[in-house]
Amino acid sequence: MHPSELPAEMVARIVKRRGKLHLYESLDPARTALVVIDMQGGFMAEGAAGEVPVARQIVPAINRLALATRAAGGAVAWVQMTLGPAAEDYWVGMLDHVNVPARAGPLRQALTAGQPGHEIWPQLEVREGDIRARKNRYSAFLPGACDLAEQLQQRGIDTVLITGTLTNVCCESSARDAMMRDFKVIMVSDANAALEDSDHMASLCSLALVVGDVYTADELIALLEPEGGPA
Repeated sequence: MHPSELPAEMVARIVKRRGKLHLYESLDPARTALVVIDMQGGFMAEGAAGEVPVARQIVPAINRLALATRAAGGAVAWVQMTLGPAAEDYWVGMLDHVNVPARAGPLRQALTAGQPGHEIWPQLEVREGDIRARKNRYSAFLPGACDLAEQLQQRGIDTVLITGTLTNVCCESSARDAMMRDFKVIMVSDANAALEDSDHMASLCSLALVVGDVYTADELIALLEPEGGPA
């Protein structure tokens, strides 16, 4: 597992900037959604084109938090990266520029709708009534790339708990765009996964300083409970 506590020097910078560590010291469950990003076979399976080994380790934390969020009256949203044959799902920047063809081709194939790599990892506990969304860019909140923001707004949700993979790519991009669209953003430090500990922590630190908040899954579960308070 990645480290989940922000370094002391970063905590000091955050407190100096805004006067306290946590922006959001309570949650309104009815206005809160757990957002699970790209926890699909193409990133989860051993030997997969985009394998992130630590992503398999965060499954229990996501499942616990999903259970608690639903029980408190909040929503759970599952977001799938979709890179298929449709023109809108062919992303030139990712498939032709930042990845070599030997990686881009298998990744695109794996993340095509209907392929095993596109499916949500089977150990994740998806339930009837959960929100489902597909995106064709890193961010789940980029206008035109995904309808997640609109689905959440229709439900009156203004707070998102970001989990999934990769911390420093799709999860960070989603967090930044969500904040730009006026959602309150919380990164779940032990329910995000990257390829390296350093990538994971650098992303959490950057987001905690200028975008939103950072909590562990158990701290958020405590906040979701009726008598919850900062853990």
